[in-house]
Amino acid sequence: MSYLKKHIPIEDGDYYLTPEGYRCFTEQYHLKRGYCCESGCRHCPYGYSKKTNTQNG
Repeated sequence: MSYLKKHIPIEDGDYYLTPEGYRCFTEQYHLKRGYCCESGCRHCPYGYSKKTNTQNG
């Protein structure tokens, strides 16, 4: 497994700012990235559950 991540340019619609000021990546961005990071992202299109540590994509 390669530990070098490829650079994904950020485009309109890839994230929004939460009321607290954090960047929240959208499903669009996750699909462009092409893999699940298993961090329990709010908009994970791969179906990862941090509670069960499983993926239902």
